[in-house]
Amino acid sequence: MIAALAEVGITRTFAIQELTLPLALAGHDLIGQARTGTGKTLGFGVPMLQRVVPPAEGGDGVPQALVVVPTRELCVQVARDLATAGKKRGTRVQAIYGGRAFEPQVAALQAGVEVVVGTPGRLLDLAQQGHLILGKVRVLVLDEADEMLDLGFLPDIERILAMVPAQRQTMLFSATMPGPIVTLSRSFMTQPTHIRAHGNDEGSTVPQTTQFVYRAHNLDKPELLARVLQARGRGLAMVFCRTKRTAQKVADELVDRGFAAAAVHGDLGQGAREQALRAFRSGKVDVLVATDVAARGIDVTGVSHVVNYQCPEDEKTYVHRIGRTGRAGREGVAVTLVDWDDIPRWQLINKALELEFSDPPETYSTSPWVYADLDVPEGSTGRLPRAQRTREGLDAEVLEDLGETGKRTKGAGSGAGRGPAREEPRAGGDRPARSRPRRRTRGGAGGEGGSEAGEVGSTATEADAPGTDAPAADGADPAKPRRRRRRGGAKRSGGTGETGDTGSDTGSGGDSESAA
Repeated sequence: MIAALAEVGITRTFAIQELTLPLALAGHDLIGQARTGTGKTLGFGVPMLQRVVPPAEGGDGVPQALVVVPTRELCVQVARDLATAGKKRGTRVQAIYGGRAFEPQVAALQAGVEVVVGTPGRLLDLAQQGHLILGKVRVLVLDEADEMLDLGFLPDIERILAMVPAQRQTMLFSATMPGPIVTLSRSFMTQPTHIRAHGNDEGSTVPQTTQFVYRAHNLDKPELLARVLQARGRGLAMVFCRTKRTAQKVADELVDRGFAAAAVHGDLGQGAREQALRAFRSGKVDVLVATDVAARGIDVTGVSHVVNYQCPEDEKTYVHRIGRTGRAGREGVAVTLVDWDDIPRWQLINKALELEFSDPPETYSTSPWVYADLDVPEGSTGRLPRAQRTREGLDAEVLEDLGETGKRTKGAGSGAGRGPAREEPRAGGDRPARSRPRRRTRGGAGGEGGSEAGEVGSTATEADAPGTDAPAADGADPAKPRRRRRRGGAKRSGGTGETGDTGSDTGSGGDSESAA
């Protein structure tokens, strides 16, 4: 393992690793607490891989170690780091997470793996289906436990814990230790040793990161951001937004201004999220716009600048966002743009972290101190000069077909000249609803052939008026009117006819019987 890590330039330990390794290698349960970006993954990864028996040494392919993580992006990253450390021994590591097809993950488990890294939902799914066997797990790790608590995974964690053997080594890693995490650790760990690296300042920011905070107007933020991203010596940059919509909007705006940018947020399919991260890691794009889903644990070498486009929710989010730079002893720059409405929230963050930015200066894209603070060339505009547009862009990265779950196929449920299929409501439960696409005319006649006047699902806007007679069209046999039971068994009264009422059953008309 030392040789494998040396090949990727890892030759010395960080504080959390130095404190963790002796205890973890001896098989003790432990709780590791340290700032983000200080090497927690190898703190538990090396002892875990040391205890795992690979196939060449007699392993049977049933998972011997399990790492539970909160997000898909972190799952991919941890699995990659563990595979790198264990490759010389032939240790097989499999990432198990949602948003992509079950079949390749099931096939990998059936072929045999030693270490499984996964998110709680997909782990439970595969375990309950019998594809993932947890009965031989000797080492269990909960990574970023406080984030899993924030995301509501605690019940899933408890169900996973009930599936693994009681005789095991358990390691829990978390940047903070809220009460429920302490309670959880007491209930499923055996005399754990609590290791806190860097004293009591685990909530503080990394000293290698230079921070700037500006009070910026929302309408001027795109111009200001474009200038920040033209700072001399800038490497990769991450831009954080609070909402998915803003993240996509900012990414599109940056692309329009000439930057090689990509977005990562929850509205994107898993394939698109992984495509963006791969392009970012490889340098095909140099600006990644993300929601906080990417703030936890994502470690990309070469991130020199982090920009908080929108003020973070709290101090923990701020620490994890700007922790994407200044990692592993490198220097970084963090810029936070605080809107007028967010000043009270920012002041709470500032106070909690004991920073010196309680009253950020009012700043615009033309403010001279932006150029001075960030070393932006004088005369820079809101568009990247063509001479600097050297990145290949997101389109240069292949979009993998992951067999994504829950994704609609293009054009599904629609045909030539028709809209998408519509799920039609049931009429009082007397017959099943039809899901066949159909087109209606204002006279109530079906436009597709075979549809009948008064068909369930037609609404008041599709006929002349609720309660009026519509002609039997499209070949419907006038001698055999379609009779329908009314709720409560009452027959239709008055001159409404049997086939033309369009409002009463769907709730869109004014028929007095609709109340029944």
